[in-house]
Amino acid sequence: MTLTALLLWATAGIGCLWALRRDPAMLRGALAHTRTSLFTVLPIIAIALPTAGFLSELVPERVAATLFGPDSGVLGHLAATVAGACIPGGPFVSFPIVLALWSSGAGAAQMVTLISAWSVLGLNRVILWEVPLMGWRFVLLRLAATAWLPPLSGLGAEIILACLPPDVLGR
Repeated sequence: MTLTALLLWATAGIGCLWALRRDPAMLRGALAHTRTSLFTVLPIIAIALPTAGFLSELVPERVAATLFGPDSGVLGHLAATVAGACIPGGPFVSFPIVLALWSSGAGAAQMVTLISAWSVLGLNRVILWEVPLMGWRFVLLRLAATAWLPPLSGLGAEIILACLPPDVLGR
């Protein structure tokens, strides 16, 4: 079990004890909400994780390494920006894709770019939410103001990785 998992379990345990001490009904409500969330999320995870495994086997290493490899340079960050912006859905879709690409030879800094583009640019959100609610003028302003962030974050990750010992991230 990782340190993060231990911290999450400890936080959940403290929260349970605190809710139980304040009002047992509060704990029952929290557990009911947890159960509902779990039944919503588990089927998604059950599909997303095997999909990531299949993708990591199906994506040829040379394709991932050529497009998004550690030596792909600025073009790799631009390709990761476009790919990240085009990934639909939430983290249960995007992170398995990132994991599959990383396992197939993509660079860590390029995956920082891809995740940043998915988070900041997200074309599916632009089409489904921003344009209908805010209009094209606002969307174009936001995209013009933020489009440079994903490549910059990836290039920043490259600088940080250059200062760390080799293979600090592992695979």
